[in-house]
Amino acid sequence: MARALRAPLDVFLVRKLGVPGYEELAMGAVATGGVRVLNDQIVTGLRIPDHVIEAVAAAEQQELARRERLYRGDCPLPDVRHRTVILVDDGLATGATMQAAIKALRALQPARVVVAVPIGSPETCEQLKKPADDVICPITPEPFHAVGLWYEDFTQTTDEEVRDLLARAG
Repeated sequence: MARALRAPLDVFLVRKLGVPGYEELAMGAVATGGVRVLNDQIVTGLRIPDHVIEAVAAAEQQELARRERLYRGDCPLPDVRHRTVILVDDGLATGATMQAAIKALRALQPARVVVAVPIGSPETCEQLKKPADDVICPITPEPFHAVGLWYEDFTQTTDEEVRDLLARAG
C-alpha cells in the first residue's frame, strides 16, 4: 500500500491479548506508548479474572518491547503530527488491536487516522468509525467467522520479513 500511494512505510506495534486457550480471540490489546484496551463484552461474557488479564498483558507487553527493539532499534517513532496516517492490518475480527492502535496513535496528534483493511466483521468496521476518521473495509461478510478464512496463506510474518520490508522502504 505504501508503495502504491508513494507514502512512507513504518510499523506501529500492537499485541493482541488472546483469551487463554483461545488465543485468536482477543479480549483486548496493548500498543506502543503503554496503551491497553479491553473488550468488556468478551471479558465479562467469559468471566476472565483480572489476574489472568494482567498475566496475559504482561507477557504481551514484553513481546511488544522486544519487537520495538528489534524493528526500531534506536529510531524514534515518526513525527505524525498534523499528517494523515493510514493504519493497515490483514483484517478486523473483534477490532481490539485496531482500537489500541488508534488510541495510541491519537496521542501523537495526527491530522487524520484512516483504517484500511481488506476484510472485517461488519459490526467491528462500523464501531471503528467513531475513533477513526475513516474506515475502508471492502469485504464485510455476514456471518463473519475469521479473518484467516479469507487468505490462501495466513502464516505469520516473521521478524526477519518485517525488518527486510522496513529496510527496503527506508
